[in-house]
Amino acid sequence: MDIDDWRAKIDEVDLRILALLNERARYALEIGKIKKCDRLPLFKPEREQKILERLVAHNPGPLPDAAVRRLFERVLDENRSLEKEIMSGEE
Repeated sequence: MDIDDWRAKIDEVDLRILALLNERARYALEIGKIKKCDRLPLFKPEREQKILERLVAHNPGPLPDAAVRRLFERVLDENRSLEKEIMSGEE
């Protein structure tokens, strides 16, 4: 395989990642609706910590654990932002 073949593979993976991130975001929106109805807090640090710990525990590499944490902290931030929009009525 040459570099263009590898780049094509990465492009395919990027599209799958995008689809999964959007699926996760849809779930976060539903969670935001539940939190709003039940008047639950937006941010639950212990839940987010457990998510990060679980991901790092299942990390097969080659990404270092610190990189996995950084990436998913950003994902959690974005999903929390979506939940916040729902909770504040900005649907």
